[in-house]
Amino acid sequence: MEGHSQDDTYAVIEKEIAKHPERMSQLHRQTGNGKGDAVRLGFAKAKGDVLMILDADMTVPPEDLPRFYEALAGGKGEFINGVRLVYPMEAEAMRFFNFLGNKFFSLAFSWLLGQTIKDTLCGTKVLRKNDYERIAANRTYFGEFDPFGDYDLIFGAAKLGLKLVDLPVRYRARTYGATNIQRWRHGLLLLQMVVFAAKKIKFV
Repeated sequence: MEGHSQDDTYAVIEKEIAKHPERMSQLHRQTGNGKGDAVRLGFAKAKGDVLMILDADMTVPPEDLPRFYEALAGGKGEFINGVRLVYPMEAEAMRFFNFLGNKFFSLAFSWLLGQTIKDTLCGTKVLRKNDYERIAANRTYFGEFDPFGDYDLIFGAAKLGLKLVDLPVRYRARTYGATNIQRWRHGLLLLQMVVFAAKKIKFV
C-alpha cells in the first residue's frame, strides 16, 4: 500500500516489482487517508491466508516477519502483536511523551481485556485472513475512532476470543521522512476509543 507519498516511492516500488516477476506482489495506491484506511484496503486486496502489517518507515526490520509467521503457524497464538518496549531502543526512535502514552494505553488495554498487552500501537501485527474478516464484520461494535487500525484489530481479536501473543521487535529511529502522527490529537482519539470500549466490556 502506497499512501500519498510526496516523493517517487510508487515508481521505485513499480520498478522493484518488475525486477522480480517470480514474486507474488501487488501495489495499490491508497484512495482514502490514514494508516487505518491503508491497512483495511491492503487486507481487502490481499489474496493469501496470512495477513501481515509492516510499516514502510523501516523502524521495524522486515527480517522480523518470519518470527511472526512461525508464531502463528506454530499455534503459539492466533493474533501476533509486535512489542517495541522490550529491547533497548535507539535514542530517537520514540519520543518521551509517545513512550508514556504507549505505557498508559498498554496498562489500559491489559485491564480492559484481562490479559497483558505490552504495546498497543506497534505497527507489526499478524493474523489469519479468515479471522480478520470476522473482526472486520464487527468493527463498528467498538466505535469508529481509530486512525491507525491497531485498536480495531486488538479489540476485535479479543472480542472473538483469539489467543493474543506479544512478540518483541527491535525498534529503530526513522531515517527518512516525517511521521504523520499528531501526538495530542490522535492521543485524544485513542483515549476516546478506550473509554467507549470500556463501556462495552467492563460496564455492561
